[in-house]
Amino acid sequence: MLPCCVQVDPKKLLEDGIRKELVKQVAETLHVSLMFNQRAKGSDLEATLRLLADKMSGFRRSFEYIQDYVNVYGLKIWQEEVSRIINYNVEQECNSFLRQKIYDWQSVYQSTTIPIPRFPPVDYSVNFIGRLAREILRITDPRLTSYIDPMSAWYDNRSKLEVVNLKIWGQLRDAVDVFGLSALDRFFCFMIVREIQSFHRYLTNTLFKTSAFVTVINNFFKIVQPVSSIVGEAPKQYGQVITKCSKLWGPFLDTVMKVGQIQLIRRQIMQELNRTCKYDSKLLASSMQSLNQSLLSSVEAHYKDPSYPYPGDDNAVIYELTPYLESAGIHDPLTKIYVTLKPVNGLTYTVLVFILTQLTKLVYNKSVGGMLCKNLKEPLDGAPFVTGCLTVLRQFHSNHTEECLALMGQYVRSMVDAQQTGKDKNADLSSDVVNALFFLEEFVHYGQMARKVVEQHIPSYIFDEFRHHLQ
Repeated sequence: MLPCCVQVDPKKLLEDGIRKELVKQVAETLHVSLMFNQRAKGSDLEATLRLLADKMSGFRRSFEYIQDYVNVYGLKIWQEEVSRIINYNVEQECNSFLRQKIYDWQSVYQSTTIPIPRFPPVDYSVNFIGRLAREILRITDPRLTSYIDPMSAWYDNRSKLEVVNLKIWGQLRDAVDVFGLSALDRFFCFMIVREIQSFHRYLTNTLFKTSAFVTVINNFFKIVQPVSSIVGEAPKQYGQVITKCSKLWGPFLDTVMKVGQIQLIRRQIMQELNRTCKYDSKLLASSMQSLNQSLLSSVEAHYKDPSYPYPGDDNAVIYELTPYLESAGIHDPLTKIYVTLKPVNGLTYTVLVFILTQLTKLVYNKSVGGMLCKNLKEPLDGAPFVTGCLTVLRQFHSNHTEECLALMGQYVRSMVDAQQTGKDKNADLSSDVVNALFFLEEFVHYGQMARKVVEQHIPSYIFDEFRHHLQ
């Protein structure tokens, strides 16, 4: 080779050119296709995803067709570049939740040789990831829809028509691939963290700074002590507390419902990821499941006997395995701790009063097997309400959850006792008791807890009568 000459690798040059054009075409397609009208009454999400899936499938088939002619690994290039585009966009979208932003020159996904194009925002989202996530949240808004767990679907409150079902996640996977589903899941995690942090600030800076509210909670604390006892004149005592605090729950309720809604969405994304992983690679899914169970067993053994080594002390296997488990859908969003919060005095009693206040707006519906709002002017959906309460409580010490269950048990016992000692001895369980018992059943179901956790606080015969009432 002559001096001062640059050696050119034709194959590498061709591959870089192919990658550059692919990134440009795919990024532009995702940007143009995933645009939604946030003010529209309906949604064209399904039609948009089908159209996008056809375009992405066309790109992929083209690569499969030309890879033998140009001697490149088409599928490898496709997966690397599409994952890079999506991960870069979710990283930039999540910057809005971060104090220290990740700029282009800091991003591990951006490249000077094969740059990912940036497009100007068309709304308050930075790019297509934010627009897609917010469209899903808009059409599953708990103020406008009801989530029916046996159907795993959302239904419009007024028209009673199905809005979103399990098929949408398969269409989403076809449109933005598994990388897109994982990116959405990650973006929703950031949204939950922001909501919980704002909830904590509201509690500490606003609610517990209100002297009238603090006085009510302190008096309520004296009334229910000890928790193992029966509260005298229960309907009157609980009713007074509920009435006094009824107008203070606006921001509290917004956070709980938003978190619960996102958790239900994350749960369905997790199921779609897990199903896809098992279908595409049984060995990978089985291997990760076995490794996960092995690590969990080691952690449990350590806490039972501290002499047994903790699996994460010598290596970072737990931290390295977690992203793989989440990408394969081998995790449960409802058991995740998103953020560490400082303790809040009186939290459990505040949550109890909040729950009892909102349960008065719900009614159990036998035909759907869940709680629906009594009045459409006060919209409230049972499923996201339960999952939101569960998630918020799990961000604090586990003692708060246990104490809340004990207080709920005391409420049920006290209300049943008041009914038995009153004029309506032979009447069925009141709607307030039915709502509380159903809330506890759903709380245990979504939280994957043992039934005996609740039966420690509520006699089994009350649950037997409750189940008879549901039939």
